[in-house]
Amino acid sequence: MPNPPSPAAHTTSSESSLTLATLKRVFGFDTFRGSQAAIVNTVLGGGDALVLMPTGGGKSLCYQLPALLRNGVAIVVSPLIALMQDQVDALNELGVAASFLNSSLSMEDANRVERDLRSGKLKLVYVAPERLNTARFLALLDDLYERDEIALFAIDEAHCVSQWGHDFREDYLQLTVLHDRFPKVPRIALTATADEATREEIRNKLALQDAAQFVSSFDRPNIHYTVADRSDERKQLLEFLDDHEDEAGIVYCISRAKVDDTASWLKSRGFNAMPYHAGLDANTRREHQTRFLQDDAVVMVATVAFGMGIDKPDVRFVAHLDLPKSIEGYYQETGRAGRDGAPAFAWMTYGLADVVKQLRFIEESDAGEDFKRLQKNRLDRLLALAETTDCRRAVLLDYFSEPQPAGYRCMNCDNCNSPPETWDATKPAQMFLSAAVRTGQFFGGGHLIDVLRGSKSEKVLARGHDKLPVYGIGAAFDADVWRIVIRQLISRGALFADAESYGALKLTEAARPLLRGEEVLRLRTIVVKPKGSAKLPRERSKSASKSSNAALEHMDSAARARYAALKAWRSQTALAASVPAFVVFSDATLRGIAERNPSSSQQLLEVSGVGEAKLANYGAALLALLSTEHAEVAELVADEGAIEEARSVGLTGTIGLSYALFKSGHSVQAISQSRVLAPTTVFTHLATAITANTLTLEEVLPDASLELIERMRQALTKAKLTASTGTLKAAFEDMGEDGHYGWLRCVEADMNRTH
Repeated sequence: MPNPPSPAAHTTSSESSLTLATLKRVFGFDTFRGSQAAIVNTVLGGGDALVLMPTGGGKSLCYQLPALLRNGVAIVVSPLIALMQDQVDALNELGVAASFLNSSLSMEDANRVERDLRSGKLKLVYVAPERLNTARFLALLDDLYERDEIALFAIDEAHCVSQWGHDFREDYLQLTVLHDRFPKVPRIALTATADEATREEIRNKLALQDAAQFVSSFDRPNIHYTVADRSDERKQLLEFLDDHEDEAGIVYCISRAKVDDTASWLKSRGFNAMPYHAGLDANTRREHQTRFLQDDAVVMVATVAFGMGIDKPDVRFVAHLDLPKSIEGYYQETGRAGRDGAPAFAWMTYGLADVVKQLRFIEESDAGEDFKRLQKNRLDRLLALAETTDCRRAVLLDYFSEPQPAGYRCMNCDNCNSPPETWDATKPAQMFLSAAVRTGQFFGGGHLIDVLRGSKSEKVLARGHDKLPVYGIGAAFDADVWRIVIRQLISRGALFADAESYGALKLTEAARPLLRGEEVLRLRTIVVKPKGSAKLPRERSKSASKSSNAALEHMDSAARARYAALKAWRSQTALAASVPAFVVFSDATLRGIAERNPSSSQQLLEVSGVGEAKLANYGAALLALLSTEHAEVAELVADEGAIEEARSVGLTGTIGLSYALFKSGHSVQAISQSRVLAPTTVFTHLATAITANTLTLEEVLPDASLELIERMRQALTKAKLTASTGTLKAAFEDMGEDGHYGWLRCVEADMNRTH
């Protein structure tokens, strides 16, 4: 592996000063993180770089900063259409001329971007790989190259070139054209997930054999990892979500039907949940994505179609209700939580059915045997992570060639925080293997468990399996224990689910040592939690969310009041500009402003994340806001009657709490400040109550005139008929200065309710 060149090899002290000055002036940061400085200096000096850096590590800055300091425009190749818009919005907010080219643009808009690119008006252009590989675009690049006006090529999500990987994009194989056709332009390839084999594939297929390689630690220390044996999936999910009230998160499911069912169920339990999968129409997907980006506490229930390219830094949790396909997939999906560095949680529940399903997917695929073998190996490694009784972080990092010392404990995973007890399960394993053999290796786990536990089911009796010597010998173990035994045997390679025999479990050669007593199988002891009822809205409000409050607990009450006011201001500012809230300022920057309480422009510039463009755009408004005395936010209490009413009409969780507080006489503004939510989020909660016929529009919007309400109805009706983007966004824009997302949601709810 080539050693990365020393930063001094390509930069003088004056150049280094210019780099740091630009870092502060544009991005608002005083220092680099990790290997960012070395990567930036490599590219500034004209060298190629291969960068492996975890999500949230600051990959984008590694090409955005050199793009500003080198002559010409940077061409950023990305498969992520959703991310392009966010990245361009964020750069434009920083005062950087940037645009994108992909299939979402009209011909007129695409031609305009190409004209701006040719005329030198842009510093960064994001382009989809299929667009870059067209003769038209390559000819445009030829023209820029002849004039020495290409600053660099950045290849984002570089693992997409791997034909063995989980995100393979065929157009990435054509990107060697950048090396062959434009040899003097530095290239930087970036990815957040790639094992050693994938790294080698990236180097070879993108002609980066001589590139400096920068491999940051794959550790995401702010993420807490938990894997739970599935018992009652929905009850387990609800218990997890109760710890993450009023937080944004993603719940992944394997199928579209399960996404729809889970989203509907969560909504009925009081969560601001919505579905996302490829089966929804484009407008619905776009509107749900926009709400996830712009609202504080949306739970997106999705297939893996959602998330890649969603640059939302304050996602507080990722939950998996089904087993991912590989550790790479698990790492990438869980990595969407906590990009801002604040505490975040990755939670997964899985059972035997997941293992059998994934193995069946592999067996039934049209892929070659080599690819199937690789996929099975990756699934085995994921099962090892799920079944381990050791530190989960250590197992995860070991997969990415980052081994930890023996006995390592991260103290931020379930196994480290509550080390599991284990027991010798060798005998039950032998019983199960024997049962599989004596029944002819023709049956799945459920039937074999029935045989071992002495079931008198029709299927067992009809086949005479009650006469076998293994019948009833495992009655001392309940079905949950047997399912874990089966998972372990599959994960060890002693059993496999034969797809051609409808998932029948069959022995492999690896089963022989266990049968002969030459190996020991140890399993974790199952802890059965007592059943409990769902918490009342008020009870939930008193148990603080683990992740969000961890970032605020060191603030005094005055700083928390400022933070609540800043979040409300940011929400309204973002809505007016039709951009996600984090594009205006990140949560971390708002916390810095709230804690420092700056009273001048210079003091504001000293806060990390505030650069000159942000100061020019928002400085006056921020200083005016901070000069206002913000009363310390008091915790609001809902009346007992309102709480009972919320429960009786089926409004629970965060929606139920907002409803109960509102019915207790508290205003939307007071509720939003007390709960540190954007007012729009509270209006969204109340809109749910309107749809359910438990609140009227007049109660929620007493200050809105009949004329204004009618205008909003007309704007919403028009948007549903004509809008190519989300209905609410189009209606908001149509309302002009009178637009208000929260009010529009309430009017839309009134239009949709059952009268």
